[in-house]
Amino acid sequence: MQFQKGYLYHIYNQGNNRQKIFFNRENYLYFLQKMNTYILPYGDILAWCLMPNHFHWMVYVREVETEVERFAGSGTRLGASQRRTESQLRTFNDSIGIFLMSYTKAINKQQKRSGKLFREATKAECVNCLELDKPSFIGNKIIKPERQYPQILFEYIHQNPVKAGLAKKITDWEFSSARDYYAGRRGQLINKEIAKEYIDI
Repeated sequence: MQFQKGYLYHIYNQGNNRQKIFFNRENYLYFLQKMNTYILPYGDILAWCLMPNHFHWMVYVREVETEVERFAGSGTRLGASQRRTESQLRTFNDSIGIFLMSYTKAINKQQKRSGKLFREATKAECVNCLELDKPSFIGNKIIKPERQYPQILFEYIHQNPVKAGLAKKITDWEFSSARDYYAGRRGQLINKEIAKEYIDI
């Protein structure tokens, strides 16, 4: 994945062989906590949806690398009072990889399984790199060219549970940002102000 600052990306992955990646509600909540830790230092999440065997994020990238703290001398047996931290640069790519490896390790332990949980490559497609010159319609709304793909993607992400038959309407599905936009939930993951710059909400 190649990220550039100041662009929107559709980031997604799926269970290896389309297997489940979430087995209970706690798994979804744990994944959301990890999104906060590993995604938000690099960008603003504009939309997200977690499905039983895959996930979608729409992220505005602010930083492609950032400093993180880690314990120095992690290979030695130091007491808590002797440990020291040091800063190192970590890329957004690396952060996503660490996130998914860490989640996989937790699920493998929970499910008493081993091996890969996710497909090898997480996909990241630039959403606003395309140059469009004609407005289009979504429903009866005219969508400006620079908002066409972001708008379509935003709606596509939230429609996933309905298309999969898991919900009758987008706000019925707990594990998506649709409830934050349309049902009054005050989730901490999304940035509505940045979203309004790209999407007609």
